[in-house]
Amino acid sequence: MVAKKIIFSNQKGGVGKTTTAVNLGAYLAQKGSKVLLIDLDSQGNMSSAVSADPKKLGSYDVIVGKCTVSEAYQSTPVENLYAIPGGIDLAGLSVELVNELAREFFLKNALASINNEWDYILIDCPPSLGLVTINAMCWAEYVIIPMQCEYFAMEGLNLLMRTIGNVKKQLNPHLEILGILFTMYTSRTRLANDVVDDVTAYFSDKVFQTKIPRNVRLSEAPSHGLPINLYDASSAGAQGYENLAEEVIARV
Repeated sequence: MVAKKIIFSNQKGGVGKTTTAVNLGAYLAQKGSKVLLIDLDSQGNMSSAVSADPKKLGSYDVIVGKCTVSEAYQSTPVENLYAIPGGIDLAGLSVELVNELAREFFLKNALASINNEWDYILIDCPPSLGLVTINAMCWAEYVIIPMQCEYFAMEGLNLLMRTIGNVKKQLNPHLEILGILFTMYTSRTRLANDVVDDVTAYFSDKVFQTKIPRNVRLSEAPSHGLPINLYDASSAGAQGYENLAEEVIARV
């Protein structure tokens, strides 16, 4: 097997990026795939959402060559789902790399040997378009862009699209947008529906049909260290991410 390499990116925080990485990974694993989650955010929220221990070796250690991937990944409560935690060390990584030769490719080089060990490798990027995120884009095949249905999200989307286009042109010709995912969606508000209509009109086939609803159970699950398929599989949020998993499988 050759891993499908997917990153979750949006420079705006609080858009459901980590929630999407965790729960898509959980449903892909539940469907029988061997999945590795890698947390590149210094806040480490992805790690805690799957009960990974941030005190152990993490993504920072892998990137700077202190350990291998096989030494860093941990099991999670979901069978077939494994995670490499993030942590505070990542906060200064961009500064550490800035004067290095081929600084955009540290992550790609660190992960080069593991492509045949996993069905999917999913990376949760920090909420910025800095050097850590650029490293992830230089490694990835696909980008999933979670976004909320609000006015300012549109402005951020244009900047993100330009960045992805520049990386594709100059550094990674294989990079593709797998899809734009609407999160925290409430069909009752006119603004939400206007944003969906505008983005869909402009990006058409790049928009996932699945919309992740605003859902209390989704918000609660990380505090229990569980993905939504284990915390409340009957919730609307769980159904949303199961549907997303089906769409992703069909697209890759």
